[in-house]
Amino acid sequence: MSLMSETAVGLGKKIKAKEVSVTEAVRASLDAIKAKEEKVNSFVTVDEEGALKRAKEVQKLIDSGSLTGPLAGVPVAIKDNMCTKGLLTTCSSKILENFVPTYTAEAVRRLEDAGAVIIGKTNMDEFAMGSTTETSAYGETKNPWNMAHVPGGSSGGSCAAVSAEECSFALGSDTGGSIRQPSSFCGVTGMKPTYGTVSRYGLIAYGSSLDQIGPITKDVTDCATVLEIIAGHDTKDATSVSREDTDFTAALVDDVKGMKIGIPKDYFGEGLNIEVRDAVLSAVRTLEEKGAVVEEFDLGLVKYAIPAYYVIACAEASSNLARFDGVKYGYRTKEYEGLHNMYKKSRSEGFGAEVKRRIMLGSFVLSSGYYDAYYLKALRVKGLIKKAFDEAFAKYDVIIAPAAPTTAPKLGESLKNPIQMYLGDIYTISVNLAGLPGISLPCGMDKNGLPVGIQMIGDCFKEKNIIRAAYSFEQTRAYTHSPVTKEGE
Repeated sequence: MSLMSETAVGLGKKIKAKEVSVTEAVRASLDAIKAKEEKVNSFVTVDEEGALKRAKEVQKLIDSGSLTGPLAGVPVAIKDNMCTKGLLTTCSSKILENFVPTYTAEAVRRLEDAGAVIIGKTNMDEFAMGSTTETSAYGETKNPWNMAHVPGGSSGGSCAAVSAEECSFALGSDTGGSIRQPSSFCGVTGMKPTYGTVSRYGLIAYGSSLDQIGPITKDVTDCATVLEIIAGHDTKDATSVSREDTDFTAALVDDVKGMKIGIPKDYFGEGLNIEVRDAVLSAVRTLEEKGAVVEEFDLGLVKYAIPAYYVIACAEASSNLARFDGVKYGYRTKEYEGLHNMYKKSRSEGFGAEVKRRIMLGSFVLSSGYYDAYYLKALRVKGLIKKAFDEAFAKYDVIIAPAAPTTAPKLGESLKNPIQMYLGDIYTISVNLAGLPGISLPCGMDKNGLPVGIQMIGDCFKEKNIIRAAYSFEQTRAYTHSPVTKEGE
């Protein structure tokens, strides 16, 4: 078995036991990337020289007893919207094609302090705007289960890299489902923590009130282990929360007896693929057989979530992306007349079509005359959605839903119909609007051999509930890795 077939925690144990050296682990990751990248295209930047140099440093620290953590020496990939000092960070956009940060994102720094070795930066939808990793300026990423299909997005590169066994685990960011939906499509486990649990310092912002960094792994144990390392208060992030209960691995218990699980009827109606529905409900029955108490309920407000989300996210994006003007850093047009012309041409040439669409929509809803009609109304809906979840969590420990309405669509299908692509986030965006934690893990396959993901949602700061439920379900299923074999259907 390849070293990259090991879970991150499993590989960490082998390194600690001196069965494998850190350099061997890093070499296995780099060799897998060389063998598979031409097909999958999950990386924007691979830092071979830096990774091998870091491997030697980490090995010395492990040998001296300075590094004893579970992920010491384990190769990790980082989504390309997290700053890495001295390493190209592009957000998969032409406008940042030459941007090398002078500092490292806090979540990434915590992984480095724990001894993880950064292999490179993964492909993504440009500025995290998209659900398929097809809007990248560096070409589309393909789904390792079937190369004719998308990996999901915007963290599609990170999910594909873990699924294709090019690295042991990865970091992604989730604004409206960007970790959970591609995790579902790629058959891996991905988690979005409660808003404020992981520092956003060094994460290039899309929607500041919605963005959250989270782990993408092979199983729930890895997910809890990574989250435990990257979580924690950070004075550099004003939205960071101080928590005492970040011992997430303590929740890895195979016991759901008496756990109350809510099934929102609204999430299992029209628009949900029947194979996805059957796989998710089968997983629910498995938890019920293990002692969980399952009940259907009305969540409501689902139909308002997508318009509210896109108004808020695009408004924040138009503000956040105003800084990319060709002046201080990033791409600048070669020919221009005067300052305003330089701004206009640099942004026109540097941003892709989807990013421009969202900037224009955001600027429109923030403009005078429309601010009250759209943006303020969306904020009110956000408040109502949070209230609906609060009422649900007064009764239930965990809410279970699909991670996406379908399995991975074919390449090119979603870009033809942006509205359809936006509707693909219907089961994930409410979690971001309410700031809740959510996890996606594999629960089955469709008739074409594509993975189906189940989503488990918890109340604010109750990650342990969803980790316990996910871990208990996972014990009934073996993790199936996905060798890169299929070219198409």
